[in-house]
Amino acid sequence: MAADDACPLPSGAASAPPSACPDTLGEPAGARAPHDCGIRLSAPSSMAEQQSRREGGGNAREEAVTAGSVHTAIVRHAHCSLACGDRDELSPSDAYRAAAMSVRDHLVARMDATERAYDDAGCKRVYYLSMEYLIGRMLQLAVTCLGLDAQYREALLQLGVALEEVAEEEHDPALGNGGLGRLAACFLDSLTTHHFPAWGYGIRYRYGMFEQRIAALRQHEAPDAWLHPAGCPWEIPRPHVRHAVRFFGHVAVRVDGTRTRYRWEGGEQVEAVASDMPVPGFRSGNVNRLRLWRCEPLSGGFDLSLFNAGRHVEAVAGKARAEAISAVLYPEDSSEAGQQLRLQQEYFFVSATLQDIIARHKASGRAVSALPQQAAVQLNDTHPALAVPEAMRLLLDHEGLEWADAWQATVALLAFTNHTVLPEALERWPVPLVQRVLPRIMDLIFEINHRHLQEVESRGVNEGQRLARLSVIEESHPKMVRMAVLAAVGSHAINGVAELHSALLRTHLLPDLLDLYPARFHSKTNGITPRRWLLLANPRLSQVITKWVGTDEWLRDLSLIQGLRAHASSPALHADWTAAKLANKQRLAAHIRATCGVEVESVALFDCQCKRIHEYKRQLLNILAVIHRYNSIKCSSFEERARMVPRVVVMAGKAAPGYFRAKCVIHLINAVAQRVNSDPDISGLLKVVFLPNYSVSLAQLIVPASDISQHISTAGMEASGTSNMKFALNGGLLLGTMDGATIEIAHAIGRENVFVFGALAQETHSLRHSLRFRQPIHDDRLVQVMRTIEAGVFGPPDDFRPLLESLGGGNDYFLLSHDWASYLDAQHSVDTLFLNPTEWCRRSIIAASMMGRFSSDRTIAEYARDIWHLQPVVVPEVLNTR
Repeated sequence: MAADDACPLPSGAASAPPSACPDTLGEPAGARAPHDCGIRLSAPSSMAEQQSRREGGGNAREEAVTAGSVHTAIVRHAHCSLACGDRDELSPSDAYRAAAMSVRDHLVARMDATERAYDDAGCKRVYYLSMEYLIGRMLQLAVTCLGLDAQYREALLQLGVALEEVAEEEHDPALGNGGLGRLAACFLDSLTTHHFPAWGYGIRYRYGMFEQRIAALRQHEAPDAWLHPAGCPWEIPRPHVRHAVRFFGHVAVRVDGTRTRYRWEGGEQVEAVASDMPVPGFRSGNVNRLRLWRCEPLSGGFDLSLFNAGRHVEAVAGKARAEAISAVLYPEDSSEAGQQLRLQQEYFFVSATLQDIIARHKASGRAVSALPQQAAVQLNDTHPALAVPEAMRLLLDHEGLEWADAWQATVALLAFTNHTVLPEALERWPVPLVQRVLPRIMDLIFEINHRHLQEVESRGVNEGQRLARLSVIEESHPKMVRMAVLAAVGSHAINGVAELHSALLRTHLLPDLLDLYPARFHSKTNGITPRRWLLLANPRLSQVITKWVGTDEWLRDLSLIQGLRAHASSPALHADWTAAKLANKQRLAAHIRATCGVEVESVALFDCQCKRIHEYKRQLLNILAVIHRYNSIKCSSFEERARMVPRVVVMAGKAAPGYFRAKCVIHLINAVAQRVNSDPDISGLLKVVFLPNYSVSLAQLIVPASDISQHISTAGMEASGTSNMKFALNGGLLLGTMDGATIEIAHAIGRENVFVFGALAQETHSLRHSLRFRQPIHDDRLVQVMRTIEAGVFGPPDDFRPLLESLGGGNDYFLLSHDWASYLDAQHSVDTLFLNPTEWCRRSIIAASMMGRFSSDRTIAEYARDIWHLQPVVVPEVLNTR
């Protein structure tokens, strides 16, 4: 283990007396919430009792972890880390923090042992670079991974509180926004569980993206202040691990003999300061780490002379500029200042990370030219694409390599995962902006592109349009840097994240690069971790699966879940399965009541669409169909209503702050919900709820309760999607288009077990083309829905005019009107099947049982084999959990 990362736990720390609380883990006391929990602290164990526990050596490897030792550790942290006195009552927040710190003690011990094992093995490591990590709450996952669930439950009950109550005090870390961040978290879980040497790298956002609030039926954004004033208990500050990052300035040129050397000078420098979060593996001695960077001013950020001169704001301007870089995920970039900040954020991230990787590699005594043999760097989408020129800058300007050697090392080091084919998500940066903010990086991008096009021409490609498509620089006004092309040119491997997406990557996005570098292209279908998304989210169903499969080894090998299929028609399994589903629906119903004030019936069909709000994901199609259902109920007779399926429509997701039309969709959803839920005439046949501030924790409530979930993107526009996997694994049936990973799920579980509708990806281009020359022919039912909105049933129609206009003329790019009729047919099939609960349950069991392929464990094994060439290093258990 590198010296700068060592954080050894003192011998016997788990049961050390209060006077021996180590500052090694550096948890400040900070302000505490008012004492309102009634959890009375017992006095810490006597010295004699603790000495008795330590007899026989007392180190973490030998000492048994019991409920008693856990209780002692929690009390010790309450006293020493939180400064709670003997007579104090712990607040719920303090109880959580003390428990979390005691768990972290075990994780740090394992993390230290893991790094030593990796160093001793001299193994290759993978470094996963992602702007997002939606890791979710840590406490319950960590104690489960450590095998200490029973001990923590008993210890906390001795303090008068349940583990679940304490876990509710944890705020989801605001380090991500959507599927990209959740995938990264699943990958870290799988890497550690299966013993792969790995580090994650990201940014420690102070305020996340935003906290979504609904007021006057509209989305409003507030800072997501996820960090407790005393910090996050899972963090391990590394104030000595810091790297300087430069912006602006100029490039100085110096001729040294026959070689021209470049030096980036002037401008403004900031510092990237590290914090580590442990990443536990399930039933694994390995604990990897997620290293997060926060941005600080290089010089302290306070100019005393300016302050004393009365220029108080100017005195801290440098500090404000630096801290803004790591303040918010994806700063709104509709302004030039916003674009600059986002560019600075991405460069800050990759520069600090690559400096850290190279410094740790050199500290091992190896030559920098050997870096690709010891490290693999995976770029999670285009956000870290500046790693290509930054790696070249470090290898050329700092390490003194020649261009050919530096380029060979860079390409061998980097691999690129593309996650989208959406034009707006394929990042492009104006060349003048990059030249001004990152002058040396822009010089290197020009040189990379020049040499790349020379190679292209040397292979006989000289046709102008094809050269333009292959160029990293787009010849527009202004010129733009195309980050997907840059990442692809500078990486030895390029992969899509589902079979359809990988095909589109080859045929639509980068077809010319495929001709040049066919061996670089791979397909790696995404996956999810069953530890988070079944064991933790759905313990009731997990118990049912273990009972019927006959083992809980499916938690490490999800293919074993296929054993359920043989029992899919068993009445006894049906009884267990439906009981678990009903309990989960009751749990969600209670949350809906508490959050939205809406009473829903747990026996109704729970219909869920929960994901980022975007036009291509077509939440608008869903809510228009809800309006159609509402109109149908209003017009139906008593006898017709008696045959209808009661439905609870649950929607959740955030719209980007500057995405006006997506925010308009949220407004319409809430307006429809307000009308429907207050209409006594529909007799509970329909309820609509929009749950605000969608997060991992909220998903863990919604996903297990789903009867049907909707994945209804316009075909060819969803790269993969992973929410479809989560819902299906939890026994929810899918309603969706043949898009992303839904295609592969339908193939795995049987297309008859998926409610499929809509145009296929190969049809969408011609359908859009035809819309340019004719008015869309709207189904009468869609016309009636539009008239209902225009009549003001859900509020002023002008509020929703942009949505209605998007369906007219040649504006229906996302093909809602084309897919409308088949969508309603699919919804009718859902209702029909739900009226046959035995068949519904059988299909639910079959669907879940065939989801083994969609574990992130399988995905990571493929990356390790095909792209990273990585071998596992098994770290022995360091805890005795008798």
